[in-house]
Amino acid sequence: MNAINVVLTSSDVVVDGFCSSKCGTHSSLRSRAAIKGKYPRFAYIWVGNSETQCPGQCAWPFHQPVYGPQSPPLIAPNNDVGVDGMIINLASLLAGAVTNPFGNGYFQGPAVAPLEAAAACPGIYGKGAYPGYAGDLLVDATTGASYNAHGSNGRKYLLPALYDPSTSTCSTLV
Repeated sequence: MNAINVVLTSSDVVVDGFCSSKCGTHSSLRSRAAIKGKYPRFAYIWVGNSETQCPGQCAWPFHQPVYGPQSPPLIAPNNDVGVDGMIINLASLLAGAVTNPFGNGYFQGPAVAPLEAAAACPGIYGKGAYPGYAGDLLVDATTGASYNAHGSNGRKYLLPALYDPSTSTCSTLV
């Protein structure tokens, strides 16, 4: 089953465990339907809604953080703190699901608490990042929004750094 199922949580849905150190998760399940006599595994991603639950944790750097340095939040590139926060979390989880879909792929540390491609680089979005500072980012001249990636139809996004095993560093887009 060459797909990753993605569930995005609506703002009116409360998810048990959300905010207790995670803004979403990825894992895998076995299919309930046999294909050629086998029950294949498939990967999934769940992303919580960072607008209504834990925005200081799950929508940072577009929302004031819960703890740490209290510098002003960045302006969200799509003018929606919750959705832009969800995009960051979706990108992080997608990197983990692609490189470690079944818990036996690429990760650092113990399997019970793996550091995956994006989890190894928390809060890093641009060069020069440090705790409380997302790094040197591109800034839209019209809106003042911070971003590091261009999407289709002129959309701009902030995507997390990924761990590069060849250099043992966090690699950013800008």
